[in-house]
Amino acid sequence: MSGQELVDLGREGLWTLIIVIAPVMIVGLVVGVGIALFQALTQIQEMTLVFAPKIVAIFIALMVSLPFMGQRMGDYMALVMEKVVQGGLPTGL
Repeated sequence: MSGQELVDLGREGLWTLIIVIAPVMIVGLVVGVGIALFQALTQIQEMTLVFAPKIVAIFIALMVSLPFMGQRMGDYMALVMEKVVQGGLPTGL
């Protein structure tokens, strides 16, 4: 495996990470902004109000997107194993 292939594999790993965490992060962001807007409109400044709805929303987002996450990570692992079997890892590392 050449250095360029290793860099490509790392880049693919980073893109896989971004794609896998995106649904959960977007849900957390939307719920956080919605609660912040609600707090600003009602002038309720309770700091702990954000945590319970955010935890529930993120948990639901995880349950819904878990099959997608597993499939994407499994595809990346198959790619890594294919590269290892084809050419092995560079000997300099």
